[in-house]
Amino acid sequence: MMTRFLTSVAALGLTAGMAAAEYKLTILHTNDFHARFEPISKYDSGCSAEDNTAGECFGGSARLVTAVEAARARAENSILVDGGDQFQGTLFYTYYKGKVAAEMMNKLGYDGMTVGNHEFDDGPEVLRGFMDAVSFPVLMSNADFSAEPALADKLLKSTVIEKGGEKIGLIGLTPEDTDELASPGANVHFSDPVAAVQGEVDRLTAEGVNKIIVLSHSGYAVDQKVAAETTGVDVIVGGHTNTYLSNTSDKAQGPYPTMVNDVAIVQAYAYGKFLGELNVTFDDEGNVTEAVGEPLIMDAAVTEDDTTVARIAELAVPLDEIRNKVVASAASAIEGSRDVCRAEECAMGNLVADAMLARVKDQGVSIAIQNGGGLRASIDAGEVTMGEVLTVLPFQNTLSTFQITGATMVEALENGVSQVEEGGGRFPQVAGLKFAFDATKEAGSRVSDVMVMDGEAWVAIDPAKTYGVVSNNYVRNGGDGYKMFAGDDKNAYDYGPDLADVVAEYLAASGPYSAYTDGRIVKK
Repeated sequence: MMTRFLTSVAALGLTAGMAAAEYKLTILHTNDFHARFEPISKYDSGCSAEDNTAGECFGGSARLVTAVEAARARAENSILVDGGDQFQGTLFYTYYKGKVAAEMMNKLGYDGMTVGNHEFDDGPEVLRGFMDAVSFPVLMSNADFSAEPALADKLLKSTVIEKGGEKIGLIGLTPEDTDELASPGANVHFSDPVAAVQGEVDRLTAEGVNKIIVLSHSGYAVDQKVAAETTGVDVIVGGHTNTYLSNTSDKAQGPYPTMVNDVAIVQAYAYGKFLGELNVTFDDEGNVTEAVGEPLIMDAAVTEDDTTVARIAELAVPLDEIRNKVVASAASAIEGSRDVCRAEECAMGNLVADAMLARVKDQGVSIAIQNGGGLRASIDAGEVTMGEVLTVLPFQNTLSTFQITGATMVEALENGVSQVEEGGGRFPQVAGLKFAFDATKEAGSRVSDVMVMDGEAWVAIDPAKTYGVVSNNYVRNGGDGYKMFAGDDKNAYDYGPDLADVVAEYLAASGPYSAYTDGRIVKK
């Protein structure tokens, strides 16, 4: 970039005869924490005190406190940043909204975070309350929020912080389709991430900032696109796709960091299971000469900070009566991981869709559809508590019933599989319906062999026939791209019982529930 080049020339003139100074910065990072203040199991769900004592749990704020302190102690200069989605995921968020996230992030000493789509789940006002409570900047560059009173005077597109005498520019990114994923309201308008980042880079560079980090809640693929199509970015700290990057694990989706156009891209899975640690060396001109590191697993080897354990336990008291109530039992583990439920038929998707359909079948409803992104965890075998069900279904969605034609249902399925290669949360889990899809075909023409139950037999869906459908109110009102379900012309009722209650009652009535898949969704 020309501005950076001119700055560099001036700097060389001033330092003639002096050795160029290296600047080392350790970037500690988290993303997609989703209110997992307590330790989690290998299923990313709650982990009992007994299992935690036995060394079988991961994460939790108390481990992060210890790990961050240790990482800072071994670093020359360090920052701690977050890639978004602190909100939503456990009863802590349902009960306290953003207050516990703010308290724990302040305790950990974050230097900045970007807005994730889930930060908008309860509208701009709850996000504003969180921003007022935290002691660090919250960022979002790719949106016009000037007309939103709750955000206009507080949210920033980018900021500059100082560490070890050097200025570091931080830029925030949020999914461009957040209006489909959450509830930002009518006053927030999202825009292209590449143009937004380049605009902020140019502005920061003109101010003499030559070390620039993007905090991006846009996903691994978008991060690579931003890296390839911008100039002046040094590091992208990612989120949104819960991507595990590593140089040592065969389960990683790419190397840590992933280098694109000399930009180091990192992400550290989700739920506080890892603390990302990227060690970056800059030359005198702000160019990255080395970027090395690895996500650190927050397992039993990381001691929990006693003060934090006590504080989390105190905050958990009002939640315990709800979540410790045993509501059912599972004969086997119920697979609900995002890798499966956003790509193919999954056992949790079948459970939830079956439960929805069973609840309203006597109302003339024959099809159920649940977005895979609304399923947030698996459940292990044995006793099932309400807390586990609420971890799977934390959004307080209600059942919605409505009527659409067969043609509209096929259109909806096409939307559902349109982002399967990106792990899009719109992937459709269904009941009362069977279909096939081919992800190698162009989005919009992937679905085939759509069948519905007619009496005791499967028959081809009739494009002209009207069908009764049940979903959650988020999907019914156009969330995750299901705009074809929205509107006042669908004979809709959006105020049914809470989806988590429906599933808990269905599980309870099933005896020990046996998880299953039956081929209702076929990948070609």
